[in-house]
Amino acid sequence: MPNSPFRPFETRLDEGRALTILRDAVAGADDGELFLERTRSESLVLDDGRLKSASYDAVEGFGLRAVRGEVAGYAHSTEVSEAALLRAADTARLAVGSGGGTMAPPPKGTNRHLYHNINPITDAAFAAKVDLLREIDAYARALDPRVVQVSASLSASRQEVEILRPEGLRLTDARPMARINISVIVERNGQRESGGMGRGGRHGLISLMDPDHWQPLVREAVRIAVLNLDAVPAPAATMDVVLGPGWPGILLHEAVGHGLEGDFNRKKTSAFAGLLGQRVAAPGVTVLDDGTLPDRRGSLTIDDEGTPSARNVLIEDGILVGYMQDRQNARLMGVEPTGNGRRESYAHIPMPRMTNTYMTGGDADPAAILSDLKDGIYAVGFGGGQVDITNGKFVFSCTEAYRVRNGQVQEPIKGATLIGDGATALQHIRAIGNDMALDPGIGNCGKAGQWVPVGVGQPTLMIGGLTIGGSAT
Repeated sequence: MPNSPFRPFETRLDEGRALTILRDAVAGADDGELFLERTRSESLVLDDGRLKSASYDAVEGFGLRAVRGEVAGYAHSTEVSEAALLRAADTARLAVGSGGGTMAPPPKGTNRHLYHNINPITDAAFAAKVDLLREIDAYARALDPRVVQVSASLSASRQEVEILRPEGLRLTDARPMARINISVIVERNGQRESGGMGRGGRHGLISLMDPDHWQPLVREAVRIAVLNLDAVPAPAATMDVVLGPGWPGILLHEAVGHGLEGDFNRKKTSAFAGLLGQRVAAPGVTVLDDGTLPDRRGSLTIDDEGTPSARNVLIEDGILVGYMQDRQNARLMGVEPTGNGRRESYAHIPMPRMTNTYMTGGDADPAAILSDLKDGIYAVGFGGGQVDITNGKFVFSCTEAYRVRNGQVQEPIKGATLIGDGATALQHIRAIGNDMALDPGIGNCGKAGQWVPVGVGQPTLMIGGLTIGGSAT
């Protein structure tokens, strides 16, 4: 049943036997754990007035890990049983070899809980969800006669985890997630353009179904689509760029955040490796990764190794002061774990990952920042992008951007890409607004084939000398 609690040690495994098997698997290792998970998720998609898909998924299993030095043995199974656990222990133990390790201390405890113990899947009736999607479709079409296609989706999930440590510590967490997404296509004289918006976080679905929440999202999606009907091709040039607050922080996340994860720096494959204590950004630039923000998409009460999440300062006033760490990399680098050990599911090994990564606000008025932009681009929305961690080079496409001349925001542009490298971009930040905002709760992050939910944020920023990829001359 979706609402029944996840109690693997009461229904599937004897805790004493599981602990004995785990201890045998990690004997002589530096670290290890048994990670058990049950996730229930539901997704509904309405496309052009018809329910295109409705799915309900149930995922359950465990992963057992033994770590020694830089090597980790990992085995996982969808079968939660003693027999499966014994087989997994034999596999994981191969990483330990002849042993000789010293078991790392357990994670510190926490009484904090960052989200409500709810099930977003069941806090609204299925029929009500379908009716809402149809209402969204009708509302979008009524806003503008040029709307020719509407797609709307609702998704909700509840992930329950239990972590058993070799010293007998047992940790649990139940993580809700809900999200709404709306996209529209408008048409004028055969020209079609699109716009989209979404919102979500670690809370119930019912709040997102309130008209006060979803109607502004629909209006914004239609506004962006209509705006793009009059957009002109972006220039191809090197220009100063002003980034808007909130979601444009995805550029910071990709171009800088990944480079500050512990594993890349331990292996010296990051552009920021070996730079602790040195200036890596302009004065005034402070970047944090904070997994303790209530209800945010990237937040965690404990990470997937049992370490409490934390507010970690990465760059302070332009100086690199820390990296994001899981337990293995922290131990190898001689520092403390930071609560950033994350995995996509029980079938994946944990690694250092971001939670909610953002730049703090400055003291500049955003309007004054724009008025100081003599010839450049004002980028408000971003789509996909690519980053090379070894040198920080990035390419990001803009979904909403404008040409700026003599401090005046003018025509919208399309087809704009921002090209640069994270280390240089940080150094070329010329102004930091006082309007720091977080994204609306729609971010996902990929690394080594694993996807996890994340948050981003930033204030209005002016960055000097970015390359603009466009088709206009």
